[in-house]
Amino acid sequence: MVPFASIVSMAVAAVVGIATPILLGWWLVKKYQMRTTPIMVGAGVFVIFALVLEPIVHQIVLKGPSGATIQGNIWYYALYGGLMAALFEESGRFLAMKYVLKKEPDGLLTGVSYGIGHGGTEMLMIFGLSMISNLVVSALINSGQADTILASVPAEAKAQAEAQFAQLESLSAGTLLLGLWERISALILQIGLSLMVWTAVRRGGKWLWLLAAAFMLHFVVDAVAVILSKSVSTWAVEIVIFAMALAVGSIGLNLYRSRS
Repeated sequence: MVPFASIVSMAVAAVVGIATPILLGWWLVKKYQMRTTPIMVGAGVFVIFALVLEPIVHQIVLKGPSGATIQGNIWYYALYGGLMAALFEESGRFLAMKYVLKKEPDGLLTGVSYGIGHGGTEMLMIFGLSMISNLVVSALINSGQADTILASVPAEAKAQAEAQFAQLESLSAGTLLLGLWERISALILQIGLSLMVWTAVRRGGKWLWLLAAAFMLHFVVDAVAVILSKSVSTWAVEIVIFAMALAVGSIGLNLYRSRS
């Protein structure tokens, strides 16, 4: 059985995970008369570069000759994961801002809007929708239909389904809400990185170093998250990542405001 408190936490996480990016986008459009284009472009870039193109490379690399070595060593895996995430997302961010959004107003809120579209879609699709899926499966488990479901699952996928059921039954409410905190950190990070790249694209010249800085910061945050997950508590990991996300968000905001 999945604990009632866990189901409530899943429901809260699902609502917040889906509502947050939608409400932030709506707020920008209504309060500041922002165009929806940067938001939609940010969302599209995340889907294309992070959910379509990046997984293709993972399939090639991690199933190739070096895959077992990378996945078997936490340092290699952290470096690889951080590198791929930074490479695809920052490349997509730069290309979108340079060519797709070139006619958009050169304002702070344009960069923020892109970040909400990019990070908000990540929050909605990776977290919000997964929580809805977990709620559905949890309801089936608690209604006594787990055995019926397992009986209909192909033999090769049965072990995976059983593992998913066991994981849901062991998840605590605190762990689920911690996942929500992680997504909020990621959203702040994406907004900060977007402001850095937006500044680099719009100002050019001496500001182009921000492209490399955004890549490195994205890489470091993702790599650190993986490495810490194997050595400290989950709470400690999230505190560190939240602090790093706030730092990146502050850097992006201050750099945009101080540009000359």
